[in-house]
Amino acid sequence: MVHQVRSFGISGIDGVDVSVECDISRGIGRFEIGGLPDTAVKESRERVPSAVKSCGFKFPNAHVNVNLAPAHIKKSGSMYDLPIMLSVLISSGAINPTPPTMAFVGELALSGEVRPVSGVLSMAMRAARCGVKELYVPAENAEEACFAGGVTVYGVRHALELIDHLEGRGPLAPAPRPTVMPRPSYDVDFSEVKGQENVKRALEVAAAGGHNILLIGPPGAGKSMLAKRLPTILPDMSRQEQLETTAIYSVAGKTVGKEHIMAERPFRSPHHTMSHAAMAGGAQLQPGEISLAHNGILFLDELPEFHRDVIEALRQPIEDGQVTISRAAGTATYPARFMLVCAMNPCKCGWFGHPSGRCTCSQQSVEAYRSKVSGPLLDRVDMHIEVPAVEFDELRDRSPAESSAAIRERVNAARRIQRERCSKGRAACNAQMGPDEIRAWCELDGAGEKLMRSAFERLGLTARSHDRILRVARTIADLAGSENILPQHLAEAIQYRAYDFKVEK
Repeated sequence: MVHQVRSFGISGIDGVDVSVECDISRGIGRFEIGGLPDTAVKESRERVPSAVKSCGFKFPNAHVNVNLAPAHIKKSGSMYDLPIMLSVLISSGAINPTPPTMAFVGELALSGEVRPVSGVLSMAMRAARCGVKELYVPAENAEEACFAGGVTVYGVRHALELIDHLEGRGPLAPAPRPTVMPRPSYDVDFSEVKGQENVKRALEVAAAGGHNILLIGPPGAGKSMLAKRLPTILPDMSRQEQLETTAIYSVAGKTVGKEHIMAERPFRSPHHTMSHAAMAGGAQLQPGEISLAHNGILFLDELPEFHRDVIEALRQPIEDGQVTISRAAGTATYPARFMLVCAMNPCKCGWFGHPSGRCTCSQQSVEAYRSKVSGPLLDRVDMHIEVPAVEFDELRDRSPAESSAAIRERVNAARRIQRERCSKGRAACNAQMGPDEIRAWCELDGAGEKLMRSAFERLGLTARSHDRILRVARTIADLAGSENILPQHLAEAIQYRAYDFKVEK
């Protein structure tokens, strides 16, 4: 007789229902697993028999046939060990069947201990949506699973204690549900930055509207320092954003043994030697840097030093907010809605245009350096900000600078305006506004139209950059508490787009 045990797997970052079916029949002792299993799943044939014996049971000396349904979905990972073991014990008559309102996930050690697995939060959210009442997961994953809500979670340390619980010999206590979501905590602050008031203002605008930004300046001007403090002024994450972000990190195996829920917005700063696959997503369909930066910041320091194909991989996700990767292991779609923050020097040596005349680069060298960043990518970056070298007097100034908390209050206020205005649309912030929303909320008066026409012709703007200037202007108006975009708001937005990339020695 075939017996089923309910479980879950992962497809992309979403949980999927998996039914573990087991049939034991007479014949030569064999243990087979079907249903498109990968190598990690197939190796259950080595782990499960040893775990069964360690729990004091006898593994059947017969033909044991396990199927992971539905068979057309590829099964990856070691999370099926525990339900496979239960299905074998149920089919052999060693324990009683489990009801369909129970589901099980976990990797087994040879001793029967239950080890943590990746993607538990996504599986728990799926379990809550499809009627599961009790979800049994590794003890180290229990707190993470509890954040999903809607399902009672049990943390299991050893397979034997689970069997005793199912058989009524030693009940397990459900994992406590978290009462509050964790709050972010930062070790850095904007008050530590000396000078650069204009750049701080630009970063405040970028944070308020979720705009992409490029910082251009000489070495030591503070580009990286400013970028690393940008998360401290970003708006607080909603519960849904925390769950989305944590689900991605859970699938990537980055929550085990660490914080179980992401309280701080991600800040990803990959090295410029990274590959295209590391940026978009790996060979085993693991999330890439652009997905790990979802709801946060992707910071590319020394932008021209990145490989061209790596930079160009950003173009489609910036527009669509998601990335689809196709590898030999299959196809997966991950969310990738992030703030792109880039930093670069004005030339190879870094001192082009500095009053000291320290630049030793030829015009051809400067042009070659800047051409590494394509025009289509620059067109997708809302703000191009020059970061000048810090003067001595600014560096030695002891007067207190504005804190991140004070700036974040203004950013949160602007974001509240945006959420209320776009409550019926898909945009969560001004940077995500579509054509219809731009037409509705970015109207210009006569003076604004004249100013925009002049900038369009003088700067050689494209239709995309035209819309991005309007989005930035809308954010500046929101920070000022203005219902309409005034000429001064538009002028500031144009200023953030006016950096001259032409080279004149």
